[in-house]
Amino acid sequence: MRFSGWKVIKEGLTGNRGWSAHWRDAQPKPEYDMVIIGGGGHGLSTAYYLAKNHGMTNIAVLEKGYLGGGNVGRNTTIVRANYFLQGNSEFYSHSLKLWEGLEEDLNYNVMHSQRGLINLFHSDGQRDAFARRGNMMVNQGDDAILLDRDGVRKHLPYLDFEQTRFPIYGGLYHPRGGTARHDAVAWGYARGASDRGVDLVQNCEVTGIDIENGVVKGVQTTRGAIRAKKVGIIVAGRSGQVAAMAGRRLPIESHILQAFVTEGLKPVIDHVISFGMGHFYISQSDKGGLVFGGDLDFYASYAQRGNLPMKEHVMEAGMTLMPMIGKAKVLRSWGGIMDMTPDGSPIIDKMEGIDGLYIDCGWNYGGFKAVPASGWCMAHLMATDRPHEVAAKYRLDRFRTGIGIMDEEGTGSQHNLH
Repeated sequence: MRFSGWKVIKEGLTGNRGWSAHWRDAQPKPEYDMVIIGGGGHGLSTAYYLAKNHGMTNIAVLEKGYLGGGNVGRNTTIVRANYFLQGNSEFYSHSLKLWEGLEEDLNYNVMHSQRGLINLFHSDGQRDAFARRGNMMVNQGDDAILLDRDGVRKHLPYLDFEQTRFPIYGGLYHPRGGTARHDAVAWGYARGASDRGVDLVQNCEVTGIDIENGVVKGVQTTRGAIRAKKVGIIVAGRSGQVAAMAGRRLPIESHILQAFVTEGLKPVIDHVISFGMGHFYISQSDKGGLVFGGDLDFYASYAQRGNLPMKEHVMEAGMTLMPMIGKAKVLRSWGGIMDMTPDGSPIIDKMEGIDGLYIDCGWNYGGFKAVPASGWCMAHLMATDRPHEVAAKYRLDRFRTGIGIMDEEGTGSQHNLH
């Protein structure tokens, strides 16, 4: 399927009966060179870059439901490269560069909008921390502008600047940050992978991983056994469950992260805004809905729904920052299963002790914005058995040894000591 203005007009006038499928609904074959477990953004991008960058097409992506039905379609669509620590900074910088060329690469409109991201700060200490972060971003080659209170007011005049509990001191402005259409990203990568010969197999749940003498041999599925020389586990919040099929326990906890969208409104919020004292973030979609979220539900769960107290907490933070949204009607909410690591940074590595088994997980809050670089680096790892340079620090064994911990959230977690 290819698109043009004339095609859109023709289909609109003829009842939209001429559109064809965007990708092949493949049937599983008995054997592949590589099998990727998980048909979300990261799994699909890995398959796409294996085919595009490394010329490998005898690949199957196995998805237990439908493509893009997990976290890639259950997030607040934010794209950014404003990380502080080495290891994360260069990775997300690489990902943002891929985002900027993604629509041309895929020949697909993913609605990438670089509307700018502003992280607000509310104390002298937060200002100093964001100044350091901004300097790190600039040193990495990305963009960052430190705004004072008047600078924020120029961009965001509708915020409550008079509140006394959490006064707005300023903000860190990341002009190249923004949003993208989450499901369009999945569809674009799916079409690109399918066009290059990758089999996308839906309604095919993996129930076991076959291992002989420390070497992976394939997978068991609800649609039969599939042999494979290499297997990649790329299933986000389900990573712990799938890794257990191979006898491995991951340093992962799965939590629900809720998101919300309101009725469509006239354009009012031009940027992505993050509230420094309430972990609240908001943007406005192309359809006019306010898309926002906040903290995790602080208990482990595999349910794709959240609880009411956290809904209330997120709404309170939004009202504190911008009371003007109080009359907007919330249309729906949803939850994604977040794969949380102790240090807040991800894992892209070989599975220890099992040849041919690879793991891509631990994306915490950063999964959607990482989709292009995650696929790029996981494909490189699976094709060459060497980590890509921008993902070299995402080692699994850092949690066992304590060497290379990237404590992006400043929690002081030292997993090997607990």
